[in-house]
Amino acid sequence: MSKIIAFFKKPFFRRYLNYLVIVCVILIFAVASLSGVKGLAKASTLSLLERIGIAMVLALSLSMVVGFLGELSLGHAGFMCAGAYVGGKIASALTTSMQVGESNLAVLLIALLAGGVVAAVFGFIIGLPALRLRGDYLAIVTLAFGEIVRTIVMNLPSKWFGGTLGMETPRFNRNYLFIIIFVMVLACLAVTQNLMRSKHGRAIVAIKDNEIAARAMGVDITKYKLFVFVISSFFAGVAGVLYSYSNYTVQSANFDYNYSIEILVMVVLGGMGSINGSMIAAALITFLNVKLQTTLTGDMAVMKDLIYALILILIVIYKNAPGLKNFREKYNMNTLAAWVKRRFGKKAAPVAAEQGVTGDEQ
Repeated sequence: MSKIIAFFKKPFFRRYLNYLVIVCVILIFAVASLSGVKGLAKASTLSLLERIGIAMVLALSLSMVVGFLGELSLGHAGFMCAGAYVGGKIASALTTSMQVGESNLAVLLIALLAGGVVAAVFGFIIGLPALRLRGDYLAIVTLAFGEIVRTIVMNLPSKWFGGTLGMETPRFNRNYLFIIIFVMVLACLAVTQNLMRSKHGRAIVAIKDNEIAARAMGVDITKYKLFVFVISSFFAGVAGVLYSYSNYTVQSANFDYNYSIEILVMVVLGGMGSINGSMIAAALITFLNVKLQTTLTGDMAVMKDLIYALILILIVIYKNAPGLKNFREKYNMNTLAAWVKRRFGKKAAPVAAEQGVTGDEQ
């Protein structure tokens, strides 16, 4: 047991534990889906995995701006909307012109690239003037951008993007789409993690801590802010394309400011600047939202938003209430790991000592 504990404490393992967990999830559900295991291969389970993966990409990409750069953005759903419509339109056109199936991987990759690039271009255009603002002013500008994109798409001719009824998009095979989505989660995680551990990441954190001091040390504030904003917008566009492939239609009403705030809640609840926390919060909030939608039906459906909001309020109170500080310090993952070490480490030590004595006697 002591060897197992020592293995889990290795820096390499701790650094790449999140990658290992995601790969295990992919392998478990991929095998279950392809072999038809009951329970794990249900359409509802695979659809939930798709939504969780998309939420993780959105939370990770927004955490670059909010968690590491320290800027408040409320227009993330707008970049997602741009990627969803552009990527979905390109996917539909290529599927028809190339006469291939809806689950064509090449078409999906082209749509992902196109949707991400278009969202990144919008991020550059909006970020160049907006990132000179700070705090509430930046939040208002990004919020306005999200509403402008949604309103423009809704009022364009219906032959372009479907108007208010939405645009029909290809539906990728459910048995494989969640695998592609979680591969995109791994890509977004790798970009975020490696960026924050590089010298550029240290410059970004310096801007968050003290912008005046960072500027005095020669850090190009505008360049780094715009750099982070563009990368974040790119992955939001990728998430939008994945969303379009996960549904049969894309409707602009789904990308309102409430969705941007929901993504922001994932980042805040996961911990500002915490990569793993953002992913865990995205998974839990998406799971909670889906389960409330499926459980509360009929007359109880009107209670869904109320219960969802109350649960989020209780989570925020638990994480921040001063009166619960002692409880949080007593019962958390660190104390659990310390208990495991005390419980099993002490037993392993006498055994190792006894084996050492035996070996000396021989």
